[in-house]
Amino acid sequence: MSDDALFSGMRVLDLSVGIAGAYATKLLGDQGADVLKLEDPARPDPLRRQVCADVDLPEGEDAALFRFLNAGKRSAVLPGADGGRSALHALLAECDIAIESTDAPSLTERLGGADLRAEFPHLSVVAISPWGATGPYAGRPATEWTLQAATGFMARRGRPELGFIGAGGRLGEYAAGAFAAVAALAAWREHRKAGPGRAIDVSMFESMLVCSTQYWDLDAQFRGGGQLPQYLDIPAVEPAKDGWVGFSPQTSEQWQSFCLLIEQPEIAADERFLTADMRQAHLDFLHEKIHSWTRARSVDEILELCEAMRVPAAPIGNGKRLPETDHFRERGVFVGNPHGFVQPRSPILLSECAQRPVGRAPALGADSPDWVPRPAPTKLDAGAGAGAFDGLRVVDLTAFWVGPFATSVMSQLGADVIKVESIVRPDGMRFVNGAPDVPIWEAGAIFHGANPDKRGVTLALDQPEGRALLRRLVESADLLVENFSARVLTNLDLETDTLLEWNPRLVIVRMPAWGLDGPWKHRTGFAMNVEQASGIAWRGGYATQPLTANFCDPVGSLHALVGAFAALEHRETTGRGQVVEVPLVEPALNLGAEQVVEFSAYGQLLDSTGNRSELAAPQGIYPCRDGDSLTLSVATDEQWHGLRVALGKLGADPADLSALSDPTLNSLSGRRAQHDAIDGVIGRAVAESAVDTAVAALRGEGVPAETVINGFDLMPHPQLEARDFFHSLDHPLTGRHRYSGLPYVGLTDAFPQVAPPTLGQHNRDVFQGELGLSDAELQALEDQGVIGTKPPWA
Repeated sequence: MSDDALFSGMRVLDLSVGIAGAYATKLLGDQGADVLKLEDPARPDPLRRQVCADVDLPEGEDAALFRFLNAGKRSAVLPGADGGRSALHALLAECDIAIESTDAPSLTERLGGADLRAEFPHLSVVAISPWGATGPYAGRPATEWTLQAATGFMARRGRPELGFIGAGGRLGEYAAGAFAAVAALAAWREHRKAGPGRAIDVSMFESMLVCSTQYWDLDAQFRGGGQLPQYLDIPAVEPAKDGWVGFSPQTSEQWQSFCLLIEQPEIAADERFLTADMRQAHLDFLHEKIHSWTRARSVDEILELCEAMRVPAAPIGNGKRLPETDHFRERGVFVGNPHGFVQPRSPILLSECAQRPVGRAPALGADSPDWVPRPAPTKLDAGAGAGAFDGLRVVDLTAFWVGPFATSVMSQLGADVIKVESIVRPDGMRFVNGAPDVPIWEAGAIFHGANPDKRGVTLALDQPEGRALLRRLVESADLLVENFSARVLTNLDLETDTLLEWNPRLVIVRMPAWGLDGPWKHRTGFAMNVEQASGIAWRGGYATQPLTANFCDPVGSLHALVGAFAALEHRETTGRGQVVEVPLVEPALNLGAEQVVEFSAYGQLLDSTGNRSELAAPQGIYPCRDGDSLTLSVATDEQWHGLRVALGKLGADPADLSALSDPTLNSLSGRRAQHDAIDGVIGRAVAESAVDTAVAALRGEGVPAETVINGFDLMPHPQLEARDFFHSLDHPLTGRHRYSGLPYVGLTDAFPQVAPPTLGQHNRDVFQGELGLSDAELQALEDQGVIGTKPPWA
């Protein structure tokens, strides 16, 4: 196994503060990029002192989360009488990627308004901001929490009688960071095709729309409007005799197996309960049946039975239990950080390349502002097109969301993606959130959202004729992507050794839920299960009920894309393909890493705080006069002052305003201690105002605040329209609708251009037009059920 640093030819200047930029550069640095973090000694990255645990960090000691996110990077401050401009010029002259965030000065500001494109035409700049740098909402105050409300995510979660509930753990910041890393890698490839550097504008709001809302806007268009009800998966996280256990049956077969598991065959046979909406309508009845069974059994007993019956299930992880979990322990998922705590390893595993050891995080200004020597970056063929993946062919064996989303991004970056399904088992997402008056297998909104710009074929891979045709596709492919459980390729006689024998240059991207080895490798699992197992659910619900967030499919896809970029880089220098393994649970463990990091560093277990936060106060959801609610999040002392001014303008009671003048509230800890009283003041003030009036007053004083919107009410949206986030596509069966793009501006043609394929739509184009089969051969394959354009039961 090689220990070559895959991105060792890349130099990255990290000008960001906070999680998103740090995580983006972590993903690049973990694959070998030289990451230099540039800080202002008077205003260093606030993450250096930010802890969620209730501890007093010793003076001069950096926080454990900062050390996790910045392990192996270098830190410099800029010397010189000119404010460091000369040194910065020298750095930029040899830099490939600069990562910025809105909470720190931009390169343009640092260079006194310089024209970056003219002075540094090779440089790609990736800027991360809450709303994006353009559009009417640019500069609008926001936190990850208030953006949860603006996307519609917050209003969808939980039970109506318990109120709206957000997700803890700042998942949107990690999502934006993962998108920024992929954008940076795409820009690097585009530049090396003899193009200029790129100016890429990443919107956290759009990143969260892509990752958390499951294409609700498209679903609303298919359904013709209405409202998206508050929703709780059934079953989800349920009480066992000795703790909590998570379930996630996604198919009808899995639901019926679950009902048999809990000894309710009559429910299994009741066709009404095959739909999620009907299960939601009978939530209390079903919970009584489920809990009478789960509460009588231990978590281990339940999980053993679930594995035997192929019911997707998982234990509920947290910061204490995760490193002790047998599966993670045997796979070596948790490793030591040089600063003395435990952290998850990089979630990207390459069969030909060893992982980079975890390095120390730099002290402020510990390094000189220069670059380490590097190999010359490999030039790429510009003849195939300017897009990052132009000229690459992808064989797409994926289904549901995590795999199709990965290949959708590849297609939007220019790849020719051939989606392979079976008429017996089409992609399961074809049947979810369907459009009316369209065959059920062609109407799923999530399928539509995750599969534009692909060509669709059908093949029965359990038949020799199907495998023979797949081989011919693989022989001309650059990548093969799949997200089956570990056993599936073996059962189809498609082991990775076989695929690499067919095509030694093939990059095989595998995304099983739990990984290719370990005690859980044969368990079925979906994103909800990995969020249950990884601790995301533990931090993400009511104080008395863990909840999943459904963030992990697209974010896991982005990690797989980073792995694909790395493997392609390795292939450029060696000519060899390899296997990229990104178990869906391991990106989730990185998104929730602060739980393990802070427990091992400080000995304190982070729990769910509901709609509150250790890092902002006040924070919550507040009903207004017109029946709508707003959410706000006060993360700084300046925002606290703005909140008091805004409440005065909204007509808050003078006695209430006087109470908010208590000097003990001028610190985060003081406000957290009196959160209930502050909530009372806010609640009384906004209850007398229309939501738009209250939100406008708060925003006008710099307070991050948003209306809690329903996911079906997203559009029209001035910001999304100004940034061309949606693109109208024509589908032969569902008609013309708007489809969401990627959450950034600045890459070549990185948006959907062709509607997703109908089942087997391109059989003739691919098998006859490219592989040369005759009409008679195609007909014979269809007669045998090897190919087709509709399920056999239709």
